Amino acid sequence: MQSIKGESRDSPSMGMQATSKGTMPVVLLKEGGTETKGRDAQKNNIAAAKIIAEIVHSSLGPRGMDKMLVDSLGDVTITNDGATILKEIDVQHPAAKMLVEISKTTDNEVGDGTTSVVVLAGSLLESAESLLDQDVHPTIIVDGYRKAAKKAKEYLKNIADKISANDKSILNKIAKTSMQTKLVRKDSEQLADIIVKSILSVAEKEGENYEVDIDDVKVEKKAGGSIKDSAIVQGIVLDKEIVHGGMPKKITDAKIALINTALEISKTETDAKINISNPQQMKSFLDEENRMLKTMVDKVIGSGANVILCQKGIDDMAQHYLAKAGIIAVRRIKESDLTKLAKATGARIVTNLDDLFEKDLGNADLVEERKIEEDKWVFIEGCKHPKSVTLLLRGGSQRVVDEVERSVHDALMVVKDVIEDPLIVAGGGAPETFAATKLRNWAKTLEGREQLAAEKFADALETIPLTLSENAGMDPIDTLTVLRSKQTKGEKWTGIDVMKGKIANMKSSDIIEPLAVKLQIVSAAAEVACMILRIDDVIATQKSAGPPPGAEGGMPGMGGMPDMGGMGGMPGMGGMPGMM
Repeated sequence: MQSIKGESRDSPSMGMQATSKGTMPVVLLKEGGTETKGRDAQKNNIAAAKIIAEIVHSSLGPRGMDKMLVDSLGDVTITNDGATILKEIDVQHPAAKMLVEISKTTDNEVGDGTTSVVVLAGSLLESAESLLDQDVHPTIIVDGYRKAAKKAKEYLKNIADKISANDKSILNKIAKTSMQTKLVRKDSEQLADIIVKSILSVAEKEGENYEVDIDDVKVEKKAGGSIKDSAIVQGIVLDKEIVHGGMPKKITDAKIALINTALEISKTETDAKINISNPQQMKSFLDEENRMLKTMVDKVIGSGANVILCQKGIDDMAQHYLAKAGIIAVRRIKESDLTKLAKATGARIVTNLDDLFEKDLGNADLVEERKIEEDKWVFIEGCKHPKSVTLLLRGGSQRVVDEVERSVHDALMVVKDVIEDPLIVAGGGAPETFAATKLRNWAKTLEGREQLAAEKFADALETIPLTLSENAGMDPIDTLTVLRSKQTKGEKWTGIDVMKGKIANMKSSDIIEPLAVKLQIVSAAAEVACMILRIDDVIATQKSAGPPPGAEGGMPGMGGMPDMGGMGGMPGMGGMPGMM
């Protein structure tokens, strides 16, 4: 009997059972629940993480390849941005999802390094696998990794150079380095220039330090023209058109009112009826409505505004009066855009028209409606010292513009990182190799098996230069040995110049990156590797099949969809992986 109980324990069909001495089997999990234990669970998780790392592995570095992702609706995304690739592929495996999460977090935190972090995490897990095969306990590996990550971050901080936060030439190089790996490489010179200008104009100085809110740089994209046509607008571009045909299309020396109330007669909350018995009353009723609208418009005119940007609606009659007064009006502007406009023009957002005075108006040299491709957009430009600016990105096709936008986002983020924390390191795998070389020496001071884990951490760090050289078609082993020997001699800025296909001094090649990105990569990769290594049991329960059609709890009339009761069984609804 005992042997039968033993067998039933792993059979998924009977549910998971556990037995106590000589009693009946206890069913713990629902029918169809499964459990993977011990080494099997670890191997499975590590394998999934390695597959994710392999997917993005080939897109690392300037010679990395792009991925074409086609979703269920047939929409195509072409990119080599790690976070975008992993977000677009609908990952189901729970351990693989964790790698998708770290690339997403890295993207939000520092903007760049989204591919590196996944490659490093995959490599750390691969290295750990060989230790697990030698019966090193996962906890020891985790401890070794944690200590090594801490040490690696110290070494990286030691070699970082401090720069002055508003040094344009260095910021340009950093933006260019970030874009070297992207489709926009040929135009990185010009794009870097507008990116640095935009970040510097929105940076707020707090004592010695700067603060940058990346949302102050509005990025608008439009297919058409070429990447070279991208430009910075010292102000805001609105993808709206002027509300009335009779309004001027262009006003110089604009006085701008920002209003977040509707220029309409508000309806009463309750149902009110007005009984009108003769045409005279009808006329006076309508006249009164027009008079109220005219009063509203007069308040705007009285403030001296000649451009009005409104978050809500503008009544047709109000449009007529505004057009007559020669005022440009734009309606239904997003709240986020209104906030940006306030920062750019210096206007105050007004909720009550009685409170609109000349001092609340903002200024711009030019407000003009222009046709971009087939759309009409309103440009508010020439603002004095704008604290919010717009980057207008162009490209040959929609796919290209989308990728330009992703590349520009990464570059904006790295420039922001350096302005906020003005420490830089070399690119091209130099800091990783340096930290790996130092870690190997330090590992020798550890006792016991942790030493093995620390050495494996050093090996994993070298995956970054190894992958760079592999993607560049260089010989990975030769490259790494030369790189190691030069680093050991103390040439800390030596890395792989992928474009020239040789090992060179990265500083003279102008390949530099923010220290913040490197620290984030090491921290995030080490954390996720440790987390996955500590899992020794994966218990998956089957989702319940909801109530039968017509039963209470199901939505009436939804009989054909058995799982609408609790949205339980719709595949992919579990953690909504696509929404990451």
